[in-house]
Amino acid sequence: MLEGRFVRYRDGNGNMLRSRTEHSIAELLRFLNIEYEYNSGVGSERIDFKTPYGYIEVVEDKSDLDKLRRVKSTNPDVKVIGIGEGIVTASVEELESLFTYKSDDYASVVVEDPSLSFDYAHILPLVNKCSVLHGHTSSVVVELMGSKKDGMVIDFSDAKRIIKQALNLLDHKFFISSKYMVDEDDKHYRVAFDGPNGVFDLKVPKHTTFILEGEATAENLASVIIEEIAKSIPSNIDAIGVYIYEGVSKSAHIVSRIR
Repeated sequence: MLEGRFVRYRDGNGNMLRSRTEHSIAELLRFLNIEYEYNSGVGSERIDFKTPYGYIEVVEDKSDLDKLRRVKSTNPDVKVIGIGEGIVTASVEELESLFTYKSDDYASVVVEDPSLSFDYAHILPLVNKCSVLHGHTSSVVVELMGSKKDGMVIDFSDAKRIIKQALNLLDHKFFISSKYMVDEDDKHYRVAFDGPNGVFDLKVPKHTTFILEGEATAENLASVIIEEIAKSIPSNIDAIGVYIYEGVSKSAHIVSRIR
């Protein structure tokens, strides 16, 4: 079973968000270059996101739905939309909102546990601050999506075991892009580059090094974790999502469909 929440969601503006859904909406608005204000007031109510085009309320329970109804009834000129999981069928037409529906046979399991973390070193030669060898302890949250078997997508204990196996392969490894590899022998890679902080020329053991096709970013590390998890998951799971956190306020989120 899950051992309690430990992850906090913070957007690029420094706001502490309530949930992963709010974080996803914030990232989408940033991707679209839409400025927003978080937890903005509409009359006596607080709405999650205020944009130049209207308000967005993330509906995650009945209290959010009731608040959305109040705002629409007391502020008819305010453009507000709710985004979240459908709670009652009538709410979709009544509130002119976007809701997602999950069938009884499809669901997701989110595994959040303090033990799901790993230590690693990397270099990002294209980023001034990160162009020197440095390390992180990163925590990981994994979502497994697929069809239910015997009422569940996957047993939590099995999910944790598979995720830990994947993280163990990456733990205490040095990550760097293959484009900086200039030579190798039976036991070592040689990586070199001329970056913002000078010329680096390193000889690193192969058994402690993980060569990536792209830069050693959190996003690409999340993709590697997905690839490793995908090797061991049951066939009913068809998508994997990974959040990887480099500290409290920095995270990357990747979702991949599994063939």
